[in-house]
Amino acid sequence: MEQKIRVLIAKPGLDGHDRGALIIAQALRDRGMEVIYTGLRQSAAQIAQAAIQEDVEVIGLSSLSGGHKSLFPKVVQELKERKADDIPVIGGGVIPEEDISYLEDAGIKKIFTPGTTTSEIATYIENLVRGDAS
Repeated sequence: MEQKIRVLIAKPGLDGHDRGALIIAQALRDRGMEVIYTGLRQSAAQIAQAAIQEDVEVIGLSSLSGGHKSLFPKVVQELKERKADDIPVIGGGVIPEEDISYLEDAGIKKIFTPGTTTSEIATYIENLVRGDAS
């Protein structure tokens, strides 16, 4: 039996809106993944530590508050400081197109914008874990 992909879904910073993150979490579970949801208002350090403790293969960050340019790279940095930067980080939410290259340059593997289907996200994660994602 194939081991389930373990994904951590997190809401960094003070963003108090988690409906989208919960929808993604449920869709990934429906796709057969094991999902750990950290809840609202998590610091970058808390997210990195939870990812390590839960031995996840991917971290998914969600931001609707506009803090993504600061918060997402902080998670990547916290992973590096903990020697866990082999855990890929993806992100989504209300993120302007012009911010995507900045986030990718900061170490975020992929950004999903509004309108992306949950199936596209799940397929990307499966490919990422298998080593097939770009």
